[in-house]
Amino acid sequence: MAGEAHDARAATAGGGTPGPARIAAAFRDRRGRAALMPYLMGGFPTVAGSLEVGLACAQNGADLLELGIPYSDPLADGPVIHSAGTKALAAGATTAGVLDVGADLAKRIPVVAMCYANIVYARGVERFARDLGDRGISGLIVPDLPLEEGPEFLSACDAAGVALVPLVAPTTPDERLELIGSRARGFLAPVSVTGTTGERSGLAAGLSEVIARAKRHTEVPVALGFGISTAADAAAAAGAGADGVIVGSRLVRAAAEAAGDPAGAVGAAVADLAGGLAPAGESIH
Repeated sequence: MAGEAHDARAATAGGGTPGPARIAAAFRDRRGRAALMPYLMGGFPTVAGSLEVGLACAQNGADLLELGIPYSDPLADGPVIHSAGTKALAAGATTAGVLDVGADLAKRIPVVAMCYANIVYARGVERFARDLGDRGISGLIVPDLPLEEGPEFLSACDAAGVALVPLVAPTTPDERLELIGSRARGFLAPVSVTGTTGERSGLAAGLSEVIARAKRHTEVPVALGFGISTAADAAAAAGAGADGVIVGSRLVRAAAEAAGDPAGAVGAAVADLAGGLAPAGESIH
């Protein structure tokens, strides 16, 4: 009975579609272009403000959203996202509050939560996965989750109808990549560079091979992240074979620098990125 109650709550929050299927549909319905996945920091500039930013993304060409949960020691985040998370925590953002933002956004667009392993362990892996599923949040990325600890997370997410999305680095050995790719749910997220998130001047060389190598080792879509900042970068990633592109630091910076209208600034930036992914002569809207 408890499992049936959980399924009913998750179906209500997510429109009746399990997270992996909803993510798959977002990639499938992209009309011949790469899917666009903006990242936003939950609770930044405020909890309510982050909801407005997410809605602006959905209204301006996003296919999915990555929702960051602020954490005091974000090992994979560069200075822009780190600063936003620090400010969100200082302003009183909580994991529960950010997940509620995710629930509201999930009524409009597939949401993938991004958080560090200690946040999950603090609640308990099974409870955290259920919390996501109950809110209709489609997926989870845990950048500091080692492959060896993955099975516990994967089992809990599978039971909750949540896609556990792994990251892979350009330096990941083939044997390890094969195992990661076989466990990927929703999509696989190779990062374009070694290091932390952040805006860079152009994309790294050899991007086509990074993407092709990831595709050889998984059956789910491949979405590229880290270092994509401009419409030209997004188009280059798509041209190199990425099924989706994830953009974070540029959008978080836009929210931070906006004079009184973070949602408007982020929405405009997302529209620009979406335009870079549109087939020639076609509007994204």
